[in-house]
Amino acid sequence: MCRWAAYVGAPIFLEEIVSRPGHSLIHQSHCATQCHTAINADGFGVAWYGERAEPGLYRDVMPAWSDPNLKSLTAQVKSGLFLAHVRASTGTATSRNNCHPFTVGRWSFMHNGQLGGYEAFRRDADMMIRDDLYPHRKGATDSEALFLIALAEGLEDDPQGALERAAARLIALAREKGTTPHLRLTAALSDGERLHAVRYATDDHAPTLYHRWSDRRQGRAVVSEPLEQDEGDWIEVPAGSFCTFEGAEVRLRAFHPCPLRLAA
Repeated sequence: MCRWAAYVGAPIFLEEIVSRPGHSLIHQSHCATQCHTAINADGFGVAWYGERAEPGLYRDVMPAWSDPNLKSLTAQVKSGLFLAHVRASTGTATSRNNCHPFTVGRWSFMHNGQLGGYEAFRRDADMMIRDDLYPHRKGATDSEALFLIALAEGLEDDPQGALERAAARLIALAREKGTTPHLRLTAALSDGERLHAVRYATDDHAPTLYHRWSDRRQGRAVVSEPLEQDEGDWIEVPAGSFCTFEGAEVRLRAFHPCPLRLAA
């Protein structure tokens, strides 16, 4: 299982989330505490928004803790909205194209979780990606497929509904051709203006997800694991939730990837 962290608010240096806290994302890449695998060494990535609509993107296959370029970049780049991810593969190759976040246009997306038995229906999942979006299919992960299917389902206008419909389609495939767990999902996605996050599972083991507002930073961190052990005000996102973070505002709604809501 992977670990990730996102931020929205007043611009800060990326290092304030990625590398400086006591349990920063880089620390979690080799000392994660709230997942089955403490080591997340199958690559990393950062997507950040700045002066342009489309995000900047830096990804590599090295473990996050061993890349001096990552530490240098996060110490110099400031952003008011960014996503960062360290990867533990659930079966696909360790390659730059399989590292999160994934981006298309102004949208960015990253995921922690799995589709059970994905190798058995990977071709079927690829067939769900719309023709005009398929050129963006650079890697082989279930996460990238979910993102591209959600874009086809209307992510631009209805982020929650699009992700529910995409998840429902892949859950149906996992039930038909895969294995349990059919879907475990915590994901962050953004259009550069708002940060969205979801926590969901078809079983009782949804991956962990927390958020916290910082008066000092004037921003909110959304994370797989709290960044400091002495901060007791981290709020756990309930399983089965879709969240939207905009400024200091938090909107939380139930997440239901029901097949009855599939687009015609």
